[in-house]
Amino acid sequence: MGSVPVWQVFFLCGIFLWTVISSILNVTQKIRSLTQPWVSRHVISGTSLILQIQKYHHGCLDAFFSGLSCVVSVPFYTAFLPLLFWSGHGKLARQMTLLMAFCDYLGNCLKDVVSAPRPSCPPVRRVTATKDEKENAMEYGLPSSHTLNTVCLSGYLLHYVMTYTQHSDASMQFAGIAMVGLFVGLIGLGRIYLGMHSLVDIISGLVFGLAILAFWLNVHEYIDNFIVSGQNVTSFWAALSFLLLFAYPTPELPTPSFEYHTAFNGVALGIVSGIQQTYHQFHHDNVPHIFTSQLMIPAFVGRMLVGIPTILLVKFCSKALAKWSLPIVANTLGIPIKSTSYIPALTASNSGKKSDETRQPGYLQKLFLFSRQASFDVDTGIRLLQYAGLAWSVVDLVPSLFSHLSL
Repeated sequence: MGSVPVWQVFFLCGIFLWTVISSILNVTQKIRSLTQPWVSRHVISGTSLILQIQKYHHGCLDAFFSGLSCVVSVPFYTAFLPLLFWSGHGKLARQMTLLMAFCDYLGNCLKDVVSAPRPSCPPVRRVTATKDEKENAMEYGLPSSHTLNTVCLSGYLLHYVMTYTQHSDASMQFAGIAMVGLFVGLIGLGRIYLGMHSLVDIISGLVFGLAILAFWLNVHEYIDNFIVSGQNVTSFWAALSFLLLFAYPTPELPTPSFEYHTAFNGVALGIVSGIQQTYHQFHHDNVPHIFTSQLMIPAFVGRMLVGIPTILLVKFCSKALAKWSLPIVANTLGIPIKSTSYIPALTASNSGKKSDETRQPGYLQKLFLFSRQASFDVDTGIRLLQYAGLAWSVVDLVPSLFSHLSL
């Protein structure tokens, strides 16, 4: 077994120390006290602009902007990214997946640190046409995740296309930038029109999105090289995923943001571990690409018909296995646990076992910072493993099936 690179130890220790120090110094609360009043004033003052835009509301505009929001939502990318892997564009798929996880983590951290409200409804008319939009409305407002994600992912896609096709024509580059700019503008306008965000949320999403994109374009090759040929990749990423569950701010009130982060954290873990194991088999640069003689449309349709049911089955099995195994592991280690939704028995018994919550925490609990709370929500671990299993199946199990079925 190879030695652990020193930089990995320092990186993980740095995250751990930041988590401890920021908790002791109440960094989240201090930042919130400085930023929340300023943002809230701008949200209130921006209500008049939202009402001006919503004067032109129409059923067709409702459908158009709601559909546009779905195209850049987390469920869409969750469905789209597996197809991108199976189309032969593995590098683009893994980079967009990791970038999406990175954006989701930073964007949701910022949301929950500031804990700024969305536009007040009423007087603002809020359109939530889908279940996903209704859950989004439960999050805090700043920054707009749709705007931030659109800037990063469409910007990276443009960069990849220009690099992959080796277009150096200035007019083509200008056309691509103009299309991305128009798309981002429509997304931002749509979020205001739908009553989901105020102007300050959109601007912050744009600014932070551009900053994250600029950073990612400078490091993405290093990250990709590490994933496909690095040392100690899977264990490092597993430790990183675990630490990121704790290196997350506590919002003023509970929101679904942490659940989204946990899910994409698991996706990133599954993708990285699967790619590390099977890169030379299924994800190298010379794999068949869609629209070529080696991967025609009928074969790609066959991949979808095999792949989609398989990953859904793996997601279900991963969840069931995690629900069974995690409580056993926690009880063995003496970690008190609760479940908010996944395990009804724990949910029902949680209120009736007050004596368990008041017992002295053990050393292991103190070591992993569980002593601050009465019990650990096992749903977090279940969600992480569930989505890690789903992502692993996308890049490992399903391509193996394709190979056996000659797809």
